[in-house]
Amino acid sequence: MASPFTIINRRNEAADIQAITDIVSLHQVERVIAGLPRSMDGSLGGQAEKVKTFIESLRSQTRAPVEFRDERLSTVSARRLMRDAKNKKARYDDAIAAALILQCYLDEDIK
Repeated sequence: MASPFTIINRRNEAADIQAITDIVSLHQVERVIAGLPRSMDGSLGGQAEKVKTFIESLRSQTRAPVEFRDERLSTVSARRLMRDAKNKKARYDDAIAAALILQCYLDEDIK
C-alpha cells in the first residue's frame, strides 16, 4: 500500500527540485510518479502546463525516470477517505492524494 513519504513545502523551483533529487538520491528511488492535473474533459489546462514545465526541469536533474499519472479527482478521493476515517487534517490532502496516485500506478504495474 502506498503511503505519503514526506511533504515538501514549495519555496522556489530550484529548491523544490533539489529537495526531490536529494530524496531520489538518498533513498535510491527508481522511478518518480508525478500527478498531472487534467481538466475533467481530459484536456491540459494552465496548471498542467506548469507541472509539465516543472517536470522537464526535474528530469534534467535526475537519472530516475519520471512518469505522469492523471490526478483528476485524487484530492476529492483523499478527502473522502479522510472523512470516512474521521480525520479532518486538511493539510494532508495532497499527501494522501499523491499516495492514491502512486497506488493506482502500482496497481497498474501488477496487471
